[in-house]
Amino acid sequence: MADDGALFREGLQLLLSAAGHKVVGCVEDGDRLLEMLARTRVDVAIMDIRMPPGADGGLQTAQRVREKYPDIGLLLLSQHAEAHYLFRLLEIGTERIGYRLKDQVAGVAVLADTLVRIAAGEIVIEPVLAANLVDRPSPPVRSLLADLTEQERAVLRLMAEGRSNTGIATEVFLSVKTVEKRIASIFTKLNLPAESAAHHRRVLAVLAYMRSNQTAD
Repeated sequence: MADDGALFREGLQLLLSAAGHKVVGCVEDGDRLLEMLARTRVDVAIMDIRMPPGADGGLQTAQRVREKYPDIGLLLLSQHAEAHYLFRLLEIGTERIGYRLKDQVAGVAVLADTLVRIAAGEIVIEPVLAANLVDRPSPPVRSLLADLTEQERAVLRLMAEGRSNTGIATEVFLSVKTVEKRIASIFTKLNLPAESAAHHRRVLAVLAYMRSNQTAD
């Protein structure tokens, strides 16, 4: 774990321990995190987006960690849900990676769920940010959204959070088979061809909205 706030580091370490995770080290910046990872293998590295070195050292560090240790999960924490941070995060990767608000991981259950999902290979996006991006698209994609049913929009929102099909089924009280059908319908309406499946079509579906929002801004 890397965060330049000593109190937050200590508090998060207590939460991690309470959730049954082993914390192998806590440091205050990205350079020291890289030094630690060179000596110790971990499942997930947690870091603050705004920490040394630089104003967004966490993102820089995450990029370096992903390049050197592609199998390590990455959890980026921030005080605020910023879309531009999310866009940069998605450039680093769309698997074994997450972006959550600090005050939303202040509970053992949420923190444990986030880490387990990242370690399992999922992408975990702060629900508030995911909902804003999906529910308030820029004008060029409004016609695409208009084609989605309310149920499909609900599924897309959960996809934006990085939920698996099983996780989505649990959230919306449907069978996995029904969720798969709705996701297939979403892909069709968003004109995502079957050959793009290898590139994680569920992420591509959400990125279509995110990138359009970024362009509009």
